[in-house]
Amino acid sequence: MDDNNDLFSAVVKTARERQAAVDQTRVEPAATPVAPPVKIAPVAAAKAPARAAPDSSGGYNAAQIQVLDGLEPVRRRPGMYIGGTDERAMHHLFAEVIDNSMDEAVAGHANFIDIELDENGYLSVTDNGRGIPVDPHPDPKQLGKSALEVIMTTLHAGGKFDSDVYETSGGLHGVGISVVNALSDHVEVEVARNRRLYRQRFSRGHPLGPIEDVGEVHNRRGTRVTFHPDPEIFGQGAKFDPARLFKMARSKAYLFGGVEIRWNCAPSLLDPKDPTPDKAVFHFPGGLKDYLAASLGKDFQVTRDMFAGRTEKSGGHGALEWAVAWYGGDGFVHSYCNTIPTGEGGTHEAGLRIALTRGLKAYAELTGNKRASIITTDDVMISSAAMLSVFIREPEFVGQTKDKLATVEAQRIVENAIRDPFDHWLAASPQEASKLLDWVVERADERVKRRQEKEVNRKSAVRKLRLPGKLADCTQTGALGAELFIVEGDSAGGSAKQARDRATQAVLPLRGKILNVVSAGREKMTANQQIGDLIQALGCGTRSKYRDEDLRYDRIIIMTDADVDGAHIASLLITFFYQEMPELIRNGHLFLGVPPLYRIAQGGKVAYARDDAHKDELMRTLFTGKGKIEIGRFKGLGEMRADQLKETTMDRKKRTLLRVQIDEEWIEETKLAVDDLMGTKPEARFRFIQDRAAFVEELDI
Repeated sequence: MDDNNDLFSAVVKTARERQAAVDQTRVEPAATPVAPPVKIAPVAAAKAPARAAPDSSGGYNAAQIQVLDGLEPVRRRPGMYIGGTDERAMHHLFAEVIDNSMDEAVAGHANFIDIELDENGYLSVTDNGRGIPVDPHPDPKQLGKSALEVIMTTLHAGGKFDSDVYETSGGLHGVGISVVNALSDHVEVEVARNRRLYRQRFSRGHPLGPIEDVGEVHNRRGTRVTFHPDPEIFGQGAKFDPARLFKMARSKAYLFGGVEIRWNCAPSLLDPKDPTPDKAVFHFPGGLKDYLAASLGKDFQVTRDMFAGRTEKSGGHGALEWAVAWYGGDGFVHSYCNTIPTGEGGTHEAGLRIALTRGLKAYAELTGNKRASIITTDDVMISSAAMLSVFIREPEFVGQTKDKLATVEAQRIVENAIRDPFDHWLAASPQEASKLLDWVVERADERVKRRQEKEVNRKSAVRKLRLPGKLADCTQTGALGAELFIVEGDSAGGSAKQARDRATQAVLPLRGKILNVVSAGREKMTANQQIGDLIQALGCGTRSKYRDEDLRYDRIIIMTDADVDGAHIASLLITFFYQEMPELIRNGHLFLGVPPLYRIAQGGKVAYARDDAHKDELMRTLFTGKGKIEIGRFKGLGEMRADQLKETTMDRKKRTLLRVQIDEEWIEETKLAVDDLMGTKPEARFRFIQDRAAFVEELDI
C-alpha cells in the first residue's frame, strides 16, 4: 500500500521507525528480566478513513502553484521585463547597462563612457564613475555576499529607490542590470574602487564564483560590464546590430552635454554598405539643438531660428532642455526622461504642448489676432519637430521598458519652465512670431474646413460636385466597417461592383498605372486626375494635412491582378500611400487583396489556388480522387465572374488580406529603399539589381 498520499502517512512512518529502533536495540540480559516491549498496533490494520470525493478542479491544486526564486522569473517571462525576445528586446539589454553609466555621468561622477562590441558578439560598457560597491552587504539574508553580487543576482536591489545616492536617475527599480545578467549566458563585471580592481563572473543569473580581488590598479576607476545575450532566450544566431547600437549611444551624448561617449566596434561586424564607423567619439555641448538641426537638415522651416533652451540646473531635479522647430513636413516629438527615451510620450510631452499652445494664444491676443481663437494643441504640434529632455526625481513610468512617463509633476515642471522663455522668444522677433502664428492659424483653418465638410452627408457631399472618377460608393455614411477596393481596370471594376456588399464596400477602378509620386514633381502629382480622384474619395488629406478621423473608409484594399503588371500597380499605390499618407499605413488601414491564380475543379469539387505552390499543395491534399481534374488560370480579375471574385477576394468570411505595415525600427532604411527604387536616379536601381542579382530564381531570359 502506498502511504505517500495518505493523510496519516507521516504518523505511520514515525510509528514504524520507532518500532524498528526498539527491535534493533532490544537486548536480553541474563540476570535482569525485561518487560516485554509495548506492541504497537500497525496503523495499516486500523480501519482506513474514507477517501475524499474525486477532485473536480481538473488537478489544479497547491502543487501547481510555483514559487520562482532569484532571477528565474526573468528567464521564464522575459517579455515582462524587456518587452519580448525579439531584436528590439535584445538591444534593450544594452539600454539597461548604459543607463546605469549615464546615471553616474548625470550625477557628476563620470565624464566618459566606453562602448565596445567585439567579434564574438560580446558588448562592453565602461564608465569612470564611482564603481558598484563591492563590500559585504549588511543584510543578514545576504550573508557572505558582496553588494556587487546582490545587485547582479537579486531583483529589486539597487541604490536608486530614494534620492540620497542619485538625485535623478534612469534606473528606478533595481531590475535592469539583474535582468541583463539573467538573460545573458556570460557576464563579467569589473569594478575599480580605491585603487583596487575587483572582478566577478556570472552566467544566466548565477555567479560562477565569488568576487575576486585582482590587485592594485592605478589611473582607473568605475565599472566595466561585459555581457553576451543568451541564445536560449533570443535564438541561435541572434547578434547585436552595430548601426542600432551606434544610434542609441549617440542619442545619449546629445541628451547630456557633460559626457563623452566613445564607440568601438570590430570592423568585421560592419556592413561595407553601412556608413556606421568602427570608431567614433560623441560629445555635444550644444545638446538637443544640435541634434534637431542635424535631423532637419535643409528642410523648410517656418521661422529663421528654432526655439531652444535649457534650465540652469543641469541634471538635477526639474532640469529641462528643449528644442522646437516648425517645418513643412510631418510633426514629431522625441522626448526623454533622465536620458531614457519615452517613445510613447507622457506627462512631460503634455506640458510642452500646453505651454506652446498657451504661449501662441497669448501672443495672438496681445497682437489682436482674433483668428487664433480656434487654435488647438494639434494645430500647434502638427508640423512641429520637437526634442524634450527632462530630469526628475523618482519618475514613474508605464511598464518596465519605460516607454511612457506617468509622473504628474512632470507636466507642471515642463510647462512652468518653458512658458516664460517662449513668451520672450516670440516677443524678441515679432516678424518671425507673426509668421509662426499665421502658419498655425492656417493649419487650424484647414482642420475646421475639413470638419465642416465631413459633417455633410457623404453621398450629398460627393454628388454635389461629382463622384471621384468611377467610384461606386457604399450606402453607409460612417467610416467604421466601410471598405474601399482600389481595382485595376474597368473590366475588373465592373465585376467588383457586382460582387461587393453595397452597404459597406465601395469600388474605385483605376485605368492603367498611376503616377509614380516619388519621381514626379508636386505640381505634376496635383494635376494628375487619378491621384486627385483617389485623394477626394478618401477625404482625409495628404502629408501634414492628413487627418485619420476624416478618412471615409476603415479599410483601403488594393486589388490587382496576380501578375507582374498587377504587382507593379500595387507597388505604385503603396508608394503613393507611403509618400503622401504614411499615417494611414501606420494606423493599419491599408491592405492588399490576394486574388487566386488558379481554379481547380474535379467533379463537383472546386478550389482556388493563390500561386503555383498552393496549387501543388491542393493537388496533393484535396484533389486525390480518380476523376478528371480541370485547372484554369486567371489572366486577370476581369476574367473572373462576379460570384468567383466575391467568393475568393471580397467576401469577408473567405478572403485573404495582407496588411501593409511600416517597420518603425527600419524607418530610415525603408525611406532609402523607396528613394532608390522609385526615385529619379536610375543608377540607384541599377545598383539595387546588381547587389541582388545572385539571388534571382526562375529568371525568364
